Amino acid sequence: MSEAGKPSHVEELKIGSRQLRGTIAEELSAVADHFESDSVHLLKNHGLYQQDDRDERGQKADDGTSKGKAYQFMVRTRIPGGKVTAAQFLAELDLCDKYGNGTVRITSRQGFQLHGVVKSGLKATIRAINDSKLTTLAACGDVERNVMCCPAPIKNSPVRIQMQDMADRIAEHLKPKTTAYCEIWLTDENGEQQNVSEFKAVEEPIYGATYLPRKFKTAISLPEDNCVDIHSQDLGFLAIVEQGQIVGYNVLVGGGQGVTPSVKKTFPAAAKPLTFVTPDQVVAVAEAIVKVQRDNGNRSDRKIARMKYLIANWGIPAFKAKVEEYFGRSLPEPKPIEVTGVDDHLGWHEQGDGNWFLGVNVENGRIKDEGDLRIKSGLRAILSKYGMNTRLTPLQSLILCDIKPEQRADINQILKQHGIKQADELSFLRRYSIACPAWPTCGLSITESERALPGILDVMEVELAKFGLTKEVISVHMTGCPNGCARPYSPDIGLVGRRQGEQYMLYLGGNAIGTRIGFLYADYLPKEEIISTLSPLFAYFKVERQPGETFGDFCHRQGKENLEAYATSYCAQV
Repeated sequence: MSEAGKPSHVEELKIGSRQLRGTIAEELSAVADHFESDSVHLLKNHGLYQQDDRDERGQKADDGTSKGKAYQFMVRTRIPGGKVTAAQFLAELDLCDKYGNGTVRITSRQGFQLHGVVKSGLKATIRAINDSKLTTLAACGDVERNVMCCPAPIKNSPVRIQMQDMADRIAEHLKPKTTAYCEIWLTDENGEQQNVSEFKAVEEPIYGATYLPRKFKTAISLPEDNCVDIHSQDLGFLAIVEQGQIVGYNVLVGGGQGVTPSVKKTFPAAAKPLTFVTPDQVVAVAEAIVKVQRDNGNRSDRKIARMKYLIANWGIPAFKAKVEEYFGRSLPEPKPIEVTGVDDHLGWHEQGDGNWFLGVNVENGRIKDEGDLRIKSGLRAILSKYGMNTRLTPLQSLILCDIKPEQRADINQILKQHGIKQADELSFLRRYSIACPAWPTCGLSITESERALPGILDVMEVELAKFGLTKEVISVHMTGCPNGCARPYSPDIGLVGRRQGEQYMLYLGGNAIGTRIGFLYADYLPKEEIISTLSPLFAYFKVERQPGETFGDFCHRQGKENLEAYATSYCAQV
């Protein structure tokens, strides 16, 4: 262990958990509507977060007493590359109505989340997800989480197929081997759970007895289409293509978005190039990197336990040397290839096999029926009628695959009937925006995010139109806390919940292709001042941008002091 010190409570908990069992099974069958704190930590590895509805917290019962916390659970499904059949998608829609709050959420890591599931419905929910051939195992927790991959279902090129196959291989290789998940969640209602005395450990060749110091995230990308935000990942594989074939991957390491503002030793980081590997080396090198983090990551202080801090302390050369030691041979330098573009995959596209795919925007990933916009009913109608495969995108939207040319007109009509706008009806601002759920369900959230961003974008669209900037691709990511689930530190504009009362940190200078971390432009910014703070900068961008320069690149070039000086002068004149 590279950092000396007493193991944190969570580390001690994992050591004594009997491979992530703890007392989950016993508490699951108890009358209480929630789990105790130790089990809450272990539940994450099973794909569950214990939460409570803070809109309901503290409300009064009929007798005048406080209702206390309204406990509920978020159930997250792990879906490598976001590949979902129609049957699986429909099963998730059924589950949200039967056990959840009536909505399904597409995550920024290409998974599903059900919200509002109560404890008594957990086992039935998880069993149903597994019956659909999906799983919640390792969707959260101190393990490899969902392996991301560009979701575009291009059929006439082997490149996308090879990438998606590689995502499956990595995910399968790095998933935990513990049988705790099956024993707790997939037995029938009369199934007996193992006693401590009967417990027999299985081999965890990659994770060992204590799993990883913190969560671990992996993605596969193309240089010209970094829709997965490869630089935000612990581990990234950037495909290098020659003559229509993937000849290898640049390996990027050490990305991460979480920050604790009051703890100065924490920071967001963009992943850095480490080496180049051939396709047959990918899985073995991924395992070596995970093992280096397993054995050397900080297990005393969870705030600095991600791999980005290990790399910051060691430097890339020392980290690479240790990876080579675990891999068993030397590794070359990375190729001089960098990310150059991004695609949201919305709209109609030829698939390459005579069929089409359609990218459908789902604002902030929330699939629901509300007013004239009935996304849930519309998707149910299309999937029930045509049964096509789907893909979930890193921008919280979805792709309908394998659409026959003669089906297009009917699908367009179904979307229109349900108030679902298509790509050409949406601004780029809205297409490239994402937000985390935040208030009221996430226990870490400080402010609103998902419920606040649509209104902010409404006003921002008006402001951009005033300066003739509506055709610009400007990415806006918003989170209700600094943990960074919606990757707010790397887009053109990042909004991060800072203080209750709807105050935010405003980050500028990233970009839509996700190649760098932005800078903090304003702190403790009230929500009602976000647009007035950005408006002078839009004006500056309009008159001083260089040809082809994006808003994030412009802010990065100008820097905080120049932006502040112009904003002060601009506001004095208007």
